[in-house]
Amino acid sequence: MATPTPPTTCPSPMKATSNGSFQHENPLDYALPLLILQICLVVAFTRFLALLLRPLHQPRVIAEIIGGILLGPSAIGRSPTFLNTVFPDKSHTVLDTLANVGLLFFLFLVGLELDLRSIRRTGHKALFIALAGISFPFILGIGTSFVLRSSISKGVQPVPLLVFMGVALSITAFPVLARILAELKLLTTDIGRVAMSAAAVNDIAAWILLALAIALSGSNSSPLTPLWVLLCAVAFVLFCIFAVRPILAVMARRSPEGEPVKELYICITFIIVLAASFATDTIGIHALFGAFIIGVVMPKDGPFAGVLIEKLEDIISSLFLPLYFVSSGLKTNVATISGGTSWGLLFLVTFTACFGKIVGTVVVSALCKIPFREAVALGFLMNTKGLVELIVLNIGKDRKVLNDQAFAICVLMALFTTFITTPIVMAVYKPARKGAPYKHKTIQRKDQDSELRVLACFHSTRNIPTLINLVESSRGTRKRGKLCIYAMHLMELSERSSAISMVHKARNNGLPFWNKIREDRDQMVIPFEAYGQLSSVNVRPMTAISALNTIHEDICTSAHLKRAAMIILPFHKHQRADGSMESLGHSFHLVNQHVLTHAPCSVGILVDRGLGGTSQVQASDVSYKVMVPFFGGRDDREALAYGMRMAEHPGILLTVVKFLPPPGNTFTFGANLVVLTANKDKKVITEGDISSDSDKQEDDQMWSEFMSAQSSNQESMRYEERLVESKGGVVTALKEMNKSNLVLVGRMPPVAPLVTNSDCKELGPIGSYLASSDFSTTASVVVIQQYNPSNDVHPLVMEVSNYPEVPDTPRCPT
Repeated sequence: MATPTPPTTCPSPMKATSNGSFQHENPLDYALPLLILQICLVVAFTRFLALLLRPLHQPRVIAEIIGGILLGPSAIGRSPTFLNTVFPDKSHTVLDTLANVGLLFFLFLVGLELDLRSIRRTGHKALFIALAGISFPFILGIGTSFVLRSSISKGVQPVPLLVFMGVALSITAFPVLARILAELKLLTTDIGRVAMSAAAVNDIAAWILLALAIALSGSNSSPLTPLWVLLCAVAFVLFCIFAVRPILAVMARRSPEGEPVKELYICITFIIVLAASFATDTIGIHALFGAFIIGVVMPKDGPFAGVLIEKLEDIISSLFLPLYFVSSGLKTNVATISGGTSWGLLFLVTFTACFGKIVGTVVVSALCKIPFREAVALGFLMNTKGLVELIVLNIGKDRKVLNDQAFAICVLMALFTTFITTPIVMAVYKPARKGAPYKHKTIQRKDQDSELRVLACFHSTRNIPTLINLVESSRGTRKRGKLCIYAMHLMELSERSSAISMVHKARNNGLPFWNKIREDRDQMVIPFEAYGQLSSVNVRPMTAISALNTIHEDICTSAHLKRAAMIILPFHKHQRADGSMESLGHSFHLVNQHVLTHAPCSVGILVDRGLGGTSQVQASDVSYKVMVPFFGGRDDREALAYGMRMAEHPGILLTVVKFLPPPGNTFTFGANLVVLTANKDKKVITEGDISSDSDKQEDDQMWSEFMSAQSSNQESMRYEERLVESKGGVVTALKEMNKSNLVLVGRMPPVAPLVTNSDCKELGPIGSYLASSDFSTTASVVVIQQYNPSNDVHPLVMEVSNYPEVPDTPRCPT
């Protein structure tokens, strides 16, 4: 008689918390401590990989996909000890659940990023490219599905497999593409605008096709089931549009600008997101769709959507989203790809994905008369995959449409296609920035009645009052139109959803956005707009969104396109309450150094010590003492020219101190001067090179111009001459200026360094001292470098004589 087989027993569920190791319990046998360990390991590992991949210009999603695969059974997880200790089978349910909850809210954020109004404004060119980028690879995906079904996916239902493969090959990752375009400085180009519009259309189409694939992949054998699922899905979307959206719109209207959003409204929105996810899961098209649809129908106007993003983005993208990539990586075993058949299929899937996207896009782009190099770059950009691709593949695996081998092949395909996008686009299409040549690149000029254009940059609200007061002091008594200020808000491009959302709203990166919808504008530039309306100064607000290591390109390019005579940059340090200077970070320091090297015009670095206080000073209340120490040289002449313009303002008292060395000596006092050249090399200047005869003649001419202006305007202009015999004499004379409101100084006058140890040597010998706390805690300083054509050896904009000028105010999109 055969012995009966004992019934298999399921492992007992994990308890939430342990009593601690002192109670002889292993914390890794309990759900909560194990989950904490998994989160810490996953986040630290993926961030480390992102740091390694940063020189290759790869988006963070690549590092997270690779990290998930490496932690899975493909690499580190090949060790049974590691896998059973850190990622045991019994913990997968908790891990997957938490990852999917995070994914729900991330897709809600993705829906918030998609603005249907911009999709409706998509031109015919972008629409045709989007349709080609979907249809060509979808058709090839259908062919690939037949090959997979005849080899490694035998027994799988044909219709769900062909739809899943078609969707997997035709997806373009909209958020990932936005980051790549912003990093490559392509958002302002025609190719960037076409790619963003086509990707938005592609994203919507991909979600519709995915809903179809899920509906067809159900286990019910009735052919009417997919039809019912699709009909219910359509009814759900209509319900969200006509029933849920009005509720969200009411809460958005009751959250006016400048007032805190009620916590109840945020709670209601989150409940609606979860309820919609439950509804779509009940229908049978996955819970992710509900969250995504709510994000799409959410009103984008007003601060409500922005507050929701702020509440969610950090914890979702930093902690929960990486868990989804690890959850996917635990299902990916690259070892299943073995043998000639598997590797051949990997090549086939990757080739068809790239061929369909690239060739389809290139062909249609050529028909739309897009240049060939731009068309090829556009094809590779549209081939970008990302998180949505992994969602499709994971759903296909959960629905038994993709087995382990097919799943691993498709994951590697998505990883490869995204990885190659940035390097190939950089190699194929690196557009040379071109601009029309212009004449007035300095403040010192012969035609004093010509318009002065200044590009004033700021990082935060802390810089705005001083910047506006500096602008007010610079306008003089000239008529409207003689001073034009481009106020540029410098924003760091990050992986946060809010930064990417701002990228979508300001596709004209580094250009003013004058949209009909006020809420789409950067709120930081509103004070400048208000100042422009109340003063006689033309103000053009701008926003530059870029990584800090390349944002100098946006600054210099915008300055050239706007024909600016000077760029004003905020100093990389700000003054604390005790008077000491605190650094904002080395990255901001490097931004200023790069601009000094590549600027197409003069540059002024503003050391802000509260010029005019913490608020804008009315024109009638301006009363500033401005000092200009004049040693000679190109930069000092520019500082003096700026001071003479300021002196035209009735509230400005300009005092120029002309320093004189002893007869037969120079201001070096026996020391060598070290300067940074345009090649960022240190160059030692000997006494014989300090001042040529032409330099002395120009100094004398500039001084005579000042004396002529001073004789006719003695109330606003004063001067004195100081004979100095040592560095100590220079320091003593400068300290007498510390009670002034503003000091204008040249960056590289021929003077020996006054500070031995300085971390801001780019300010030059005098500027480094004036920027230190030893000089003053109340006097703001502008360190000025005059544009020198001979040093402009690395221009970021190539001047073309017949290049059309860019209008100051772009037309509103129609």
